[in-house]
Amino acid sequence: MTDLQSAPTRSTGMGTLVAKIVVLGGLDALAVFLAAVLVGRGDYVIAGVVVVAAIVLTLIYLGDGLLPAKYIAPGLAFLAVFQVFVIGYTVYIAFTNYSTGHVLTKDQAVEALLSQSQSRLPDSPSYPVTVVEADGELGFLVTTPDGSALLGTQNSPLEPVDATFTNGQAVAVDGYASLRFADILQRQDEVSSLAIPLSDDAGDGSLRTLDGRLAYEYTSSLSFDEASGTLTDTTAGETFRDGGEGAFVREDGTEVLPGWQVNVGLDNFARAVTEPSIRGPLVYVTAWTIAFAALSVALIFALGLFMALLFNDPTMRGRTAYRIVMVLPYAFPAFLGAMVWSGMLSQSFGFVNQVLLGGASIPWLTDPTLAKISVLMVNLWLGFPYMFLVATGALQAIPSEVREASRMDGTSRWQMLRHIEMPLLLISMAPILIATFAFNFNNFNVIYLVTGGGPRDTGAGIPVGHTDILISLVYKVAFTGQNRDYGLASAFSIIIFIVVAAISIISFRRTKTLEEIN
Repeated sequence: MTDLQSAPTRSTGMGTLVAKIVVLGGLDALAVFLAAVLVGRGDYVIAGVVVVAAIVLTLIYLGDGLLPAKYIAPGLAFLAVFQVFVIGYTVYIAFTNYSTGHVLTKDQAVEALLSQSQSRLPDSPSYPVTVVEADGELGFLVTTPDGSALLGTQNSPLEPVDATFTNGQAVAVDGYASLRFADILQRQDEVSSLAIPLSDDAGDGSLRTLDGRLAYEYTSSLSFDEASGTLTDTTAGETFRDGGEGAFVREDGTEVLPGWQVNVGLDNFARAVTEPSIRGPLVYVTAWTIAFAALSVALIFALGLFMALLFNDPTMRGRTAYRIVMVLPYAFPAFLGAMVWSGMLSQSFGFVNQVLLGGASIPWLTDPTLAKISVLMVNLWLGFPYMFLVATGALQAIPSEVREASRMDGTSRWQMLRHIEMPLLLISMAPILIATFAFNFNNFNVIYLVTGGGPRDTGAGIPVGHTDILISLVYKVAFTGQNRDYGLASAFSIIIFIVVAAISIISFRRTKTLEEIN
C-alpha cells in the first residue's frame, strides 16, 4: 500500500525536476551566449551582470528552499531589465557626448577617418578582380601578380584562398557566387563604393574598382601616430590633435568628424540652462508642458464630472444609451482619433473649415495659439470618456443615505455637490487626477499626431515647435534632424523625471490630507 501511494509522487517529482533542469539549462545557455557576445563587444560589466544573474536564478530554482525568492525573482528580473537598466542607461548617456558624429569608440573613429580620406596611388598596379557575393555581402576575388588568389570583403581584409582559375584569373571560390558582368552593371553603385582593406591596419589602404574587372590600391592621406595620439594630413602637412572632447581638432579649433564617445560630466545639463539657443526653447516648452498637462486635467475632469452628474440622475430616461454614446471616443483607438482630427483641422481641406465653417481658412494647426487650442480640444475629446466612467463609478459609490439626509436638512443641489459629493469624489479620484496629469505631461501621441509639435520655431537652435512638450522635444533632439544629440535628449529626460516626480510627491501628500479630512 505504501509503495503504491508513493509511486506517483516519485514520478511527478522526477518530471518536475527534468522540466526544471531543461528550463534552467536553456536559460544558462542563453546567458552564456549573451555573455560571449557582450565580451566580444567589450561590454565586460554587462556581461558580468548577466552571468551573476544566471547563477542566482539557477541557485534559486534548483534548490528546494527559498520559496519567497521563487515568486519574486521573475518580477525582479523584469524590473531590472525594463526599468532599472533603462533608467541607468539613460542617466549614463546624459553624461556623455553621444550624438551624431560621436557614436564610435576612438579606435573606430580613427579607422573611419583613415578609410574616408583614401585616394588612388599614382603608381598603383592593376589587379584583375572578380566580384563575388555571399549572404548579401559583396567582396573581391583578387588575382595577384604572382598568380595566387586573395579574397576580401568590406569587413574582412584580403586573405589567400584556393580559387578556380580561368585564363590565369581567379573566377570562383567556394561559398561565394561570382557576379556576371550584367549583374555588376545593375549594382554599379554598390560595386564602385566597395573598399576592400588590404590588411587589418586601415592605414595600409584598400582595393577599389570602377568597372568590376580591375582594382587599384588606394591609401589614406591621413596617418595616425599612436605615441602622440595625433592625426596628420600628409598632403596638406596639417596635424590634428585630440581635443579632449571626443574628436580631433584642427589648429583653428574646428572638429574633424567622426569623433568618439567620451564622458562630458554635467555639460549637457549646463548646456540646457546656459546655452541661449537651447535655454529659451526649453523654458517655454517646459511652461507649455505644465500648462498643457494642467489644462488637460482640468478640462477632462470638468467635462467628465459634468456628464457623470448629468447622467446620474435616476429620473432621466435612456441613461444607458447616453452613457454608451459618451464612451465611444474612449473605445476609438486614440492614435487613430488624433490622426483623424489632424485631417479634420486642416486649413485647406479639413472638414471643420470646409463643411462646418462654410469654407473658412482658419489655420488651426499652423498658428501657434490656435494649434495649442486644437491639441487641447483633441485631448479633451479623447480623454473625457475615461473621466466620465471614473466619476460615474465614484458618484454611485456615495451612499444614498448621505444625499437623503442632506435633502432633509434643506441642502440645495449646488451645496450638496460642493460640500458633500465633491470632497467624497476627490478622495477616490485625486490619485487618478495625479496619474492623468503625469500621463498628459508625457502625452507624446496627441502632440506628435495632431501637430507634429508645429508650427516650427525657426529661431530656435534645436528642432522645436510651438506645441512641442518636453517629451516630443526629447524625441526631436534625439531622433530627428541632421544633428541627433542623444546625450542632450537624455539630460532632458532626467529633467522631465525630476519635474514629474516632484509634482507627484506634492500631489500625493495633498491626497493624504484629503483622506485625513474624511
